[in-house]
Amino acid sequence: MVTVYEQEAKEEMIRWKRKLGKSQSMPGRFAKKWQKKANALIPEKVHSVVTASVKHMVQGALTGSEYVSKKEMDLTTTFEEREDQVRELFRTYKNTAVAEGIGTGAGGIMLGLADFPLLLSIKMKFLFDTAITYGYDCKTFKERLFILTIFQLAFSEGEERAMLLERVENWDDYAKELPDDPKDPLAMDWKAFQLSYRDFIDLPKMLQLVPGFGAIVGAAANSHFLEILKTTAMNSYRMRMLNEPTE
Repeated sequence: MVTVYEQEAKEEMIRWKRKLGKSQSMPGRFAKKWQKKANALIPEKVHSVVTASVKHMVQGALTGSEYVSKKEMDLTTTFEEREDQVRELFRTYKNTAVAEGIGTGAGGIMLGLADFPLLLSIKMKFLFDTAITYGYDCKTFKERLFILTIFQLAFSEGEERAMLLERVENWDDYAKELPDDPKDPLAMDWKAFQLSYRDFIDLPKMLQLVPGFGAIVGAAANSHFLEILKTTAMNSYRMRMLNEPTE
């Protein structure tokens, strides 16, 4: 029997899907065009740090144990209780990300560069804990791929976003076609992954490298990125658990 909360969560998820499906606004397209021009102004060292950090994150998420916490799955809780726990997790991780963004942003370019791998680690640990909270075993390879797909969806745009949303919505069927070997190149194209992520975060992170002013940007950017990730994760698991049919 569907509870009132589950019905409300399902309706919220449908609204989220529709919002993702809307075409990019004129201001959004202008900002994206400006961002591509601004990318050329960002020091190559910044791009190199992002590339190396994303590669390490993908490899760690697929085969490592650094993101797996000691949190145990509790399959006796209701769907509503699990979502309450996810929101509590988010508040904890958000506070950590904001504090970290203030600290690294205040220090200028060197500490600003340090923010990239730190924030990635915070995001991935949040997603792994979220998976466990919803009752999924994130020690399995394909569940780890689902976590990375959520991450990609959160920080994607346009046609890529539509493709990833469809993948998440039909995950059980998609997962059947996935390789079982984490080293299989078909498992995850980390280069495309990092380019998409880099383009999404470049502008706020470039401002974070400005000493002093960067502290304000760092806190706001990290909070914003964690909010996007939380919303994407919750609605992605809702699609799997509430059996939302493809529209």
